[in-house]
Amino acid sequence: MSTENLLSGVEDTLYIPLVARIYASEKFPYFFCDKKALSLKPYIPTNGIQKNTTEYFYMASVCRQQTIDKQIEKFLVKNSQSNVVFLGAGLETAYHRINNRKANFYQADLPEVIESRKRVLGKAENETLIPGDMFTLDWIKEIDVSLPTMIVVSGVYQYFEENKIIQMIRQMKDFIPKGELVFDATNSAGLKLANKYVRKTGNLNARMYFSVDNPKEFAKATQTKLLQVDGFFEGALKNCRGLKLKTRIYMYLADKLHRTLVIHLGF
Repeated sequence: MSTENLLSGVEDTLYIPLVARIYASEKFPYFFCDKKALSLKPYIPTNGIQKNTTEYFYMASVCRQQTIDKQIEKFLVKNSQSNVVFLGAGLETAYHRINNRKANFYQADLPEVIESRKRVLGKAENETLIPGDMFTLDWIKEIDVSLPTMIVVSGVYQYFEENKIIQMIRQMKDFIPKGELVFDATNSAGLKLANKYVRKTGNLNARMYFSVDNPKEFAKATQTKLLQVDGFFEGALKNCRGLKLKTRIYMYLADKLHRTLVIHLGF
């Protein structure tokens, strides 16, 4: 398989998280190992990405997803017959890391992204690819809502306005009675820092809008139950030997000041 055939037409924003997972899998394999991402390394132009990012942002991407993975795995232990729905799935490889063949997995994203995903990652027997706008909620028609359902939104909500997100969560709650939602967020101070970093990279079209300062109040606004709130970096700080000092400081402050969060809501 050639680089051109695999990644032709794939936007670089889709495979930047893959580069982060490759970085962590090679440097800290005892902490995080994504074999699917590693298998794609020969096809990804990493040099340009490496020039415009830092170790901290690699680790933020990886630790966010690892924290979410743990929530999915706990859910699947309790609910063997269930649905796991990734909204804004991109080229996320959580399906391959979790390696569960009993639950129903759904990957939803815009049509052009789903086409890229199908070409790069394929489709497993218990996996359904759904093209469309996640905010229309048309993807709900594809799932059996009588089953326990975990909805995962990773690295996506930040780019939308709070009112739109609250309305979406309330509507999902109405349609998916046995639903849970896991998503990542930053607080307002972290959002300012993230937007400052994005401007430095020259990507002026990736401004972020959404933040959560008080998860309890956000759960109240969405008429849901707050089940759990986690930081990103506790495990990495304990287990990743060889992190740069600057990275460790940023990670410590991000958790200490609640700049990075994984929020778990129940419907």
